[in-house]
Amino acid sequence: MNFGVTFQTDPPASRVIELTQRAERLGFDYAWTFDSHILWQEPYVIYSQMLSATESIIVGPMVTNPATRDPSVTASLFATLNDMFGNRTVCGIGRGGSALKVMDRKPTKLAELEEAMHVIKELAEGREIETPGGKVRIPWIKDGELSVWMAGYGPKALNLIGRKADGFILQLADPVILEWTMKHVHDAAVEAGRDPKDVKVCVAAPAYVGDDLAHQREQCRWFGGMVGNSVVELVARYGENGEIPNALTDYIKARQGYDYSRHGKADNPSVQFVPDDIVDRFCVLGTVEDHVARLRVLKDLGVDQFNIYLMHDAQETTLDAYGHEICQRLKGD
Repeated sequence: MNFGVTFQTDPPASRVIELTQRAERLGFDYAWTFDSHILWQEPYVIYSQMLSATESIIVGPMVTNPATRDPSVTASLFATLNDMFGNRTVCGIGRGGSALKVMDRKPTKLAELEEAMHVIKELAEGREIETPGGKVRIPWIKDGELSVWMAGYGPKALNLIGRKADGFILQLADPVILEWTMKHVHDAAVEAGRDPKDVKVCVAAPAYVGDDLAHQREQCRWFGGMVGNSVVELVARYGENGEIPNALTDYIKARQGYDYSRHGKADNPSVQFVPDDIVDRFCVLGTVEDHVARLRVLKDLGVDQFNIYLMHDAQETTLDAYGHEICQRLKGD
């Protein structure tokens, strides 16, 4: 199992760079950031500094989208970073949640996302794409490599991931929901003539190492609210008691809106509807032994990367516990 960590690009950017250096020293394989240009600072500018200040860690967004950046621009951004730093980027992508909703815009359709993934990967790796004016390619790219990983929860999104993406990002750490989503991804991969093992699996969720479980829950309750934004859309599309597991949908019945200005923040006032059991299921909390036990379950189910959402008040403590103890034990299994 590989390990990643996700940061919000709150100012100062130097803080994100310092934490990326710390993560690399501790043995982390990936450093990701959110990508919402209104809520936080521009990540691609910071990626250049993150890559320059490190030697091997892979950097990318969790997640970008096809609406706030033209896919051809996104491809050139990744290709430029890869040319400068040696193919050390990864593209996480989705329909566009906070980046669009904070401006009261709707997420993109899956057909647009599918086309964007094709354009980004083909151009970033130096191949041609078809345009209304004919075929085009980025002429200066040589030996470009870019994995495109897609985030999603619903059956149609999971089908697209299985058919087209290099990796699947599940933004929660519940083994029951992981099994359900992975089955959809793997079935779609097989139908498309792909080996399901070619679709890497990344579970991304808050992780907080410590003894005070009540405090950890309050620091990470925001995550259930964030996931709930996607769940609301799924319920609207598929209905209650439909195709989506109740384990994912039941908890949003008490939801009464969402404050995007406090998105991803422990003090978001609109996430108090999230019950403790959802925080415990969606996040990884508790002692070192608690983390090791949960991650072994995820690893046995086929997770290739566990990615820590490091949005709480014990960032260094949690990173160090993972680097010095938890990562070593999981990689050694």
